[in-house]
Amino acid sequence: MFTGIITGMGRIIAVHSQGSSSHHGKRLTIETPAGYLDDVELGDSIALNGACMTAISLDPASNRFTIDISAESLDKTCGLAEPGIINLEKALRAHDRLGGHIVSGHVDGIGRVTHFAQVGESWELRIRAPKELGKYLAYKGSITVNGVSLTVNRVIDLAGDATNPPGCEISINLIPHTVQHTALGQLAKDSQVNLEIDLIARYCERMLSYQNTV
Repeated sequence: MFTGIITGMGRIIAVHSQGSSSHHGKRLTIETPAGYLDDVELGDSIALNGACMTAISLDPASNRFTIDISAESLDKTCGLAEPGIINLEKALRAHDRLGGHIVSGHVDGIGRVTHFAQVGESWELRIRAPKELGKYLAYKGSITVNGVSLTVNRVIDLAGDATNPPGCEISINLIPHTVQHTALGQLAKDSQVNLEIDLIARYCERMLSYQNTV
């Protein structure tokens, strides 16, 4: 489990294929801030851009660790198949503060940035989410974007057109601290992002849909 509060910005510095077919995954080498791995042990979970992964080797002296990512995970996420800056979060401990919201580290869908611009001292981020996630998104509800716990300020359901399938656009306000201390500051229009819906919303939807079928 995670909270969506980013504990460091890392960088994927090497990507190695595990095989020659599309059924093979990749091995990633990630560089971290100095000292980030001091309390990490082999086999610990670390979220990379919101996707929970397992540290399979550690090199604290070089501030690096490696993970294996399966073909299935690569297919269901974005931003983890090539070198670049990523958000890092270590797994939640029982005595930690829950500063964001309950995050599982399982990506539910890939969204697309439709607008990212400064408004006053903050930034407005708009993301078009897949239609199937729309029922879980609500005004003042929680959403995880590339591993960052954020609050939805506006939700608009969108019909499809010649270039876009039906979907749901959410608007989010980012304070300067979030832009400066997470990889969200690297986003631009048409960037893809990993989305995880609120866990409580998922269970509420299941309970309501089940009651309507029995």
